[in-house]
Amino acid sequence: MKLKHTFAAVVATFIASSAAAETELPFALDWKFEGPSAPYFHAIDAGFFAEQGLDVTISEGRGSLDAIPKVATGAFPIGFADINSLMRFLDQNPGAPVTAVMMVYDKPPFAVVGRKSLGVSEPSDLEGKVLGAPPPDGAWAQFPIFAAETGIDAAAITVEPVGFPTREPMLAEGQVAAITGFSFSSTLNLKRLGVPADDISVLLMADYGVDLYGNAIIVNTEFAAANPEVVTGFLTAVAKGWSGAIAAPDVAIEALIKRNPAADPALEAERLQMAIDANVLTDYVMANGLGGIDADRMGSAIEQTKSVYEFTSEPDAALYFDPSYLPTDGSLMLK
Repeated sequence: MKLKHTFAAVVATFIASSAAAETELPFALDWKFEGPSAPYFHAIDAGFFAEQGLDVTISEGRGSLDAIPKVATGAFPIGFADINSLMRFLDQNPGAPVTAVMMVYDKPPFAVVGRKSLGVSEPSDLEGKVLGAPPPDGAWAQFPIFAAETGIDAAAITVEPVGFPTREPMLAEGQVAAITGFSFSSTLNLKRLGVPADDISVLLMADYGVDLYGNAIIVNTEFAAANPEVVTGFLTAVAKGWSGAIAAPDVAIEALIKRNPAADPALEAERLQMAIDANVLTDYVMANGLGGIDADRMGSAIEQTKSVYEFTSEPDAALYFDPSYLPTDGSLMLK
């Protein structure tokens, strides 16, 4: 895939907007306006971005494979995407100006979500069953690692390629016995479709030996190098947004519903809380703060990725994550 650089246009926009009171900064999400995106909207409404001199606009996405090229080409200076997808993108597009600068999902939400009534409660139950998996899905990309770590026979599983919109409906209707997806998204979507909570089994890959990290804030490296204070200011506001959402999730959900009035507030509040409890507020984050990574764990994640993906060049953690833009004012310590 060849990248068409629009960095000059981004810089021009940045320079023009710098003359105003606030710097305009578009932010590309990886997915729709759902519960886990509420902290970013809360950061807007609470004035956290404005405190940093930033006027942030947020755009929804269609998965990490949609968000990463947006940032790499400079169409968006900053975004949100799965770091594992970023590794593969950089391997396939050497020198692309994009890297992660703040880990958000310290424990990734990659999961296999099944129905107990269809015989799926444990990883081994997937053998002999039909698994629905969208080809661009981040969780599906990591499924071979999950299979290897759990010892299941992937060849004994029938994989049905499905679309994102049809994934949960097919499981709700019993057309597949399980699906791959983000734990909080698929679980809540199934409940919305009427599947009883006690019939849903959530096999979080991180609980079965998968050492990978999850979604992170990513930046166009050329933009970041030219505007380091903008990136650090953005990350400071993001940390405050997450702290605020943890302390008062209902307030954060109100900010979300303003942008997505068709959403169910109670459902999205539950989705946000699932992300906080399982993916963001981990023991590591409680001890070290939001945003950073552990070098040993990152090394293990790269090795696991190498077991299922053939890199064209030797992977280098320094290409995938740059902690130098993280704020040092204490804002990363979540409460």
